[in-house]
Amino acid sequence: MERSHLTPPEDRPPAGSEVSEWLPLAPPTQTPAFDQVRIEQRVIIRISPRGNSVRPSAFNGMDIPPPPPRLVERKMGNCIPVNRIVGVEPRGDDRLLLFLSDRTLVTAQLARNCSARDYYAGFYLERTRDGQMCVNRDKIHSRAGSNCSISSLRRLVEVGN
Repeated sequence: MERSHLTPPEDRPPAGSEVSEWLPLAPPTQTPAFDQVRIEQRVIIRISPRGNSVRPSAFNGMDIPPPPPRLVERKMGNCIPVNRIVGVEPRGDDRLLLFLSDRTLVTAQLARNCSARDYYAGFYLERTRDGQMCVNRDKIHSRAGSNCSISSLRRLVEVGN
């Protein structure tokens, strides 16, 4: 196959000349532009402190409230669906009491060097793909600026007296 059919006759070098047989590349007329669009979505969930429940303002002598139930901790899974958490209260130095929508109570043990007092105003949690808050995976953020992970979750159940 001859190369002569690739170039027009007027551009062909004369026979026997020392010009290379490679065809020159035309310089680019325009630098290609590469545009990139990056879309990020970040959803932050706020868990509020538990609101004040309805409590009798004064005893009228006849209305004596029943004694509070005795609660004990029981093992549970390592994750809670975030959309079921409706409130939080600090308990002790390193525990949070979580109120779930089905009226379940759960204690969340905070990791070392974390104080439950930092979470008096609730906490923020970044939404995960599975919609769960899990032990040793997710970090909770207080409004005061603290970040902490949860080291264990325990369900509170009522026991008879």
